[in-house]
Amino acid sequence: MLIDLETGRPIMRMPRQAQYRAWMSRLSSAEIATAKAAINAMIERGEIHTAGWMPGKQWAGTPFEPLHTKAARGDREASGLCFGALVWEVFAERPECWASGRYEKNGKPIGSRTYFRIEERRRGSRA
Repeated sequence: MLIDLETGRPIMRMPRQAQYRAWMSRLSSAEIATAKAAINAMIERGEIHTAGWMPGKQWAGTPFEPLHTKAARGDREASGLCFGALVWEVFAERPECWASGRYEKNGKPIGSRTYFRIEERRRGSRA
């Protein structure tokens, strides 16, 4: 579940929703499930994740290859956006509470969303 830190309420609206639906329509249910399983496995390993750093640079032979070759039709930028939207959906579907935002590293924008797990007791209270 994705939570807005300001309001404590669940975030229900996905960024790039229309684009995301188009990308996902080019994939099989099995390809989507496999990519989501890989993302969930990564999420299980920690409490802070930056979407753009999760998949690695080489997608060939990984569960993310169809995102590039089929969903984004080989477009590198679209592949990254597609992956980011899929990550957003996976976090939104999880039972734990997660928040996200855009941050900097060494004074430069990271370029993708960072997700971090928040404690259940913080929900509904202002941060």
